[in-house]
Amino acid sequence: MAILIALIPALAWGSIGLVSGKLGGNAYQQTFGMTIGALVFGIGTFLVIQPKIDLFIMVIGVISGLFWSIGQGQQFQSMQAMGVSKTVPLSTGMQLIVNTLAGALLFHEWKTTHDYIFGITALVILIAGATLTSIKDPKSSLAAKEDTQFARGFRALILSTIGYGGYTIIVNWSGISATTIVLPQAIGMFIGAAIFAGVGIGKAVFDKKTGLNIITGLLWGLGNLFMLISMSDIGLAISYSLSQCGIIISTIGSIYLLGERKTKKEMVYVTLGCLLVIVGGVTLGMMK
Repeated sequence: MAILIALIPALAWGSIGLVSGKLGGNAYQQTFGMTIGALVFGIGTFLVIQPKIDLFIMVIGVISGLFWSIGQGQQFQSMQAMGVSKTVPLSTGMQLIVNTLAGALLFHEWKTTHDYIFGITALVILIAGATLTSIKDPKSSLAAKEDTQFARGFRALILSTIGYGGYTIIVNWSGISATTIVLPQAIGMFIGAAIFAGVGIGKAVFDKKTGLNIITGLLWGLGNLFMLISMSDIGLAISYSLSQCGIIISTIGSIYLLGERKTKKEMVYVTLGCLLVIVGGVTLGMMK
C-alpha cells in the first residue's frame, strides 16, 4: 500500500504536461491557471493542518514560490516550442543534476568516496539519458523546423531549471517543514505567475483556458501531498525515486495522446533516454 501511495506523485506530476496540452491555452494561461489550483490546494492544506506561520516562513515560502513560477512558466514555454516528449525528460534530468550538485557543493551531502562514485555515476547516466531524448532523426521531414524550435525550447528550459533549482534549494536551506511552507509557497507561486502572465497587459489571462488549467494545479497539489505522506511512510529515497517514473507517463503519453510525431529511430532514443533518467534518479535517491 505504501508503494502505491508513493506512485501517486508520479501519476499526478507525470500527467500535468498531458492535461495542460489537452486543455490548451498559451504558456501564460497554463501557468496562471495552474497556480490558482495550487493556491486552492494550499489553502485547503492550511485549513486542515493549521501550521504556525511566522514572517520568516512567509518570506522564504513566497521567494520559493516566485522561483517555481519561473520554472513552471518557462517549462510550459519549452513544451510549446519542442513538445512534451522532449521537454519533460530533459527538464527532469537537468533538475536532478542541479539539485544533486547543490546538495553536494552547498549542503555537503556527499561525505564519502562511495557518495562521490555513485553521485558522479548517476550524473553521467542522467546526462546521457537527457541527451538521448533530444536526438533528432536527420531523415525526419520536420528536422529543419525542429532545429529552430529546439533552440528556442532549450533556452526556456535553462531558465526553467534555474527557477526550479531556486525553488527547492531555498526551502532546503531554510529547514522549514514541507507542510508548513505549502501555503506561503502557493502565494508566491500565484504572485509570480500573475507577473509572468502580465495580468492586464493584453495576454488574455482571464480566459476559459486559464480556468480549465486550474485542474493542473490541483494535480500538482495532489502529487505534493502524497509525496509528503510517502516520505513519512517509506522515506525520501524510495518516494523521490518512484516519483521520477512520471516521465514515462508524460513522454510516452505525449506521443500517443497529444500526437507528437516521432520516427522509429527517435522513439528508440526517447525510450532509452527515459530509462536512463529513471536509473539516474533512482541511483541518486538511494544515496539520500
